[in-house]
Amino acid sequence: LCFHVNYYFTGFLEFFKYGTFTIKDRFSFDMPELSEESDWEDIRTALLTNTESMTRSIERLTENELNATFVKQEYGTLRRNLEALIEHGYYHLGQLVLIKKWIRSGQEH
Repeated sequence: LCFHVNYYFTGFLEFFKYGTFTIKDRFSFDMPELSEESDWEDIRTALLTNTESMTRSIERLTENELNATFVKQEYGTLRRNLEALIEHGYYHLGQLVLIKKWIRSGQEH
């Protein structure tokens, strides 16, 4: 889930930097295999770093930029897409909380 959420952050950061948006939903779970603890740490670090970059990028946006079309007219405004990105993150955060509770309970489900 961390890889998945970060995949979208990476796409938005690309948009903020270059004005392009090339990510595809179908690739959002194509995480490389984790063979060492450092692989997991790399994913975690990337998510935290990109979360901070996203925050800074969003803080700098003007009302005109937020209300502008995001990539294509059919995608709606940048504001709409950023709100969806945030909701998406909260959705998966909720999943992580439930998974953590399940693991800590030690029960089989």
